[in-house]
Amino acid sequence: MRSAKLYAFSLPMEAGIILRYQRLKTRDGFLVQLQEGEKTGWGEISPLPEFSQETCEQAAEAAKQWLSQWVAQGDNTPPMSDLPSVAFGISCALAELQGQLPDTADYRKAPLCTGDPDDLIIRLNDMAGDKIAKVKVGLYEAVRDGMVVNVLLEAIPDLRLRLDANRSWTRAKADGFAKYVNPEYRSRIDFLEEPCKTRAESLSFAADTGIAIAWDESVREADFEVMAQAGVSAIVIKPTLTGSLSYCRRLIEQAHQCGLQAVISSSIETSFGLTQLARIAHWLTPNTLPGLDTVDLIQHQLVRTWPDCTIPALTLNDLGAPWQC
Repeated sequence: MRSAKLYAFSLPMEAGIILRYQRLKTRDGFLVQLQEGEKTGWGEISPLPEFSQETCEQAAEAAKQWLSQWVAQGDNTPPMSDLPSVAFGISCALAELQGQLPDTADYRKAPLCTGDPDDLIIRLNDMAGDKIAKVKVGLYEAVRDGMVVNVLLEAIPDLRLRLDANRSWTRAKADGFAKYVNPEYRSRIDFLEEPCKTRAESLSFAADTGIAIAWDESVREADFEVMAQAGVSAIVIKPTLTGSLSYCRRLIEQAHQCGLQAVISSSIETSFGLTQLARIAHWLTPNTLPGLDTVDLIQHQLVRTWPDCTIPALTLNDLGAPWQC
């Protein structure tokens, strides 16, 4: 006997979180529960404004349609939704239901710097093991970004950086960034995600500067193929934006076959979604530090909490009555 529930949530964000062209005030989405006999599976469906191709309203409609079919079909599983956030959330719930998603998680995270580099230096000095951090670039002047990156690499000799530009630079601005990064430090940049507006410009930037790049937005485009390319060291997989768990797993396997890193990264999911991503990272990318340092961006945790996080958590009772079938 099958049943399904969909719980809506809207959690306030910390002030000042800007996604491309808008300020994100709340993180909205759904928790999905699948029940089959005594077995239960959960997932999070949370499209990210400005990045997801679908809205919350579209995701809710698609999820309800799929859940209704799943309950009605009894022994069969309907084809997965074409909407990435719905496909990922439901596929996680199915994986839990079927006992395929291991419980062990990788709760390590690369600290994220979006502002004052001094704050990051303090956090890194307290960090045990490999020092790997992520810095958002492209939000300010490229020259300033280059100077900040150079300061960090100079201040912490064993630091490795992951940088994310979100295709924000022209080739000229990307070159302006590189100009202020000491050539001796560039090998400690693990990768710079999509520095330029086109893939061709990003590849030429890597060739000319010796700064390795990673594909992020490109991974989610229809014509993308995982392949070994000069100057490319990784692909970044944000499952909420990418699609089902099986599709993400296939991308990871292809990347490893090509000698590339595959990095599981967040799309500002709730603590619930982040804990599932931590489990997926431990399972599928055990030798790579995931990019999951976003739990502090939301003012409440949700049902499942991140270890040692003191942010208050909401329970299912706080979400109100679910849609169910």
